[in-house]
Amino acid sequence: MTLPPYSRPLTAEDAAHLLRRTSFGATDAQIRALVGRDARTVARELLSFDGAEAPGNPFDPAQAATPAAGLQLIRARWLFEMLYGPHPLRERLTLLWSNHFVVGTDKVKNVPALTEYLSLLRRHAATPSFSAFALDVARTPAMLRYLDNDQNRNGKPNENFSRELLELFTTGIGSPTQQNYTEEDVKEGARALSGWTFIGGRGNQKYLEAPKFVFNPKQHDNGRKTYLGKTGNLTGEDVLALAAGHPATAVFVARKLHRAFVSDVPTEAAVKGSAETFARTGGNIRAVLEELLSSEVFYASRAAVIRGPVEFIAAALRSFGSPKMEAKQLLNLVQTAGRMGQLLLQPDTVKGWDGGREWINDTTLLGRMQLAAALSLGANAPKLDTPPTPLALLGTERAATAAALNGLSAKQRTYLMLISPEFQLA
Repeated sequence: MTLPPYSRPLTAEDAAHLLRRTSFGATDAQIRALVGRDARTVARELLSFDGAEAPGNPFDPAQAATPAAGLQLIRARWLFEMLYGPHPLRERLTLLWSNHFVVGTDKVKNVPALTEYLSLLRRHAATPSFSAFALDVARTPAMLRYLDNDQNRNGKPNENFSRELLELFTTGIGSPTQQNYTEEDVKEGARALSGWTFIGGRGNQKYLEAPKFVFNPKQHDNGRKTYLGKTGNLTGEDVLALAAGHPATAVFVARKLHRAFVSDVPTEAAVKGSAETFARTGGNIRAVLEELLSSEVFYASRAAVIRGPVEFIAAALRSFGSPKMEAKQLLNLVQTAGRMGQLLLQPDTVKGWDGGREWINDTTLLGRMQLAAALSLGANAPKLDTPPTPLALLGTERAATAAALNGLSAKQRTYLMLISPEFQLA
C-alpha cells in the first residue's frame, strides 16, 4: 500500500506547511511562489539538491586553535548552512540523520573526523540506498571512535557498535513478543566487524590530523558466524547489508521519517505505507520522501511536530528572509540552542534526542521567549526590510494569534508570533 497522493494544487497554507516542515521556514514570497503547483513536482524539486553550500561562511574549523574551539566552529559552520544555504531540506535531513546515526562530541573531538561525518550525512541525505549509507557511516572514524569499534578485535570483541547497529540504526528492538534480533546476533555481528579501525588523528594534540579507516586482517575473526539467520564466514560488509536489508529496518526508518516530517506520534498505517515503499525500492530514501512529502497523509497533518531548539532558530531566521548576522551572534545562537536542550552533535545519549514533548518544559519555554525577544525586540535584532507575515511565521493567516496582532508595531507582532503555540509547531 503506497501513500495516497495529494491531488489538489497547493494553496498558500499548503505551501507554508510544506516549507515549514522541509525548509525550517520560508518568507511570504517564497511560500506564495509555490501556490497552484503540483505537490509531487514540488517535492521532487526540493529533493533535487546537490553539494552546493552557502557562500561566505565565516567559520573554518581547520583553523581552530584548540579542540574545543574546533567543535564550536563546526557547529557554527553548520548553523550558518542551515540559515543561509541553498538547500535547507538537505540540512534538515542532515540534522535528522545526525540524530539517527548518532556521534557525540563528548567523545569525538577530531575536527576532520567530524567534518567528514557531516559531509557524509549531507551526501546521503536523500540517499538512493540506505544500505550504502549505513555502510559508509560505519566506516567513518567518527563512528568507529564513538562506539568503540576501533577497539574491536579477534579474541577481545567490543559489542557497542554491533548492538547499536541493530537497536538504533536499523531493525530496532521489536516488541516483547517479537524481538527483531537476539543477543547472539549482537555477539556474532561484533565478530564480523572485528578489525575495522582507523589510523591517525588520535589524542588531543592531533585534533586537526585527518584519521583514515583501515581494515586490519590480523585483528579480524575469520571464523564461521550466524547473523540474523544467515550463516557463513561473514564480514563487516555482510553484517551491514543484512541489518540494513532486514524487513524490520524498513518500518524502523519509515517511522523515523514520519516523526520528522508528519507527526511526533505518527499513525502505524501511514508508517507501514512508507515502509512498503522503502522495501520495494531497496531502501531508496529519496523515493520514500518524494512519496511522503506529496501525500494526503503529509498535508492532513498540521501543527503536529514540535520544533526542536535548532529548528526554532532556523525557522525564525529563514522566515525573516535569512538576514545577515555577525559571526559572534551566530556563535551565541549555537550556545543558546544548547541551553534550550540541543547542542549540535552532542545529544545526551547514543539514542539521540527524543524530541516531541521532551523539547518543552518551563526552562526551555522561557529560553524560547527570551530568544524571541532578542530576535525581534532587542537592540541587536536582525534588521528586516519587510516584517514577516502571519503566513510565514504561523503557517496561516486565519490563526487566532493573527487576529490579536492588529494595532501593534511590526516588532511586537513578530515577537508575539514567535512565542505563539503555532510557531512552536510545524
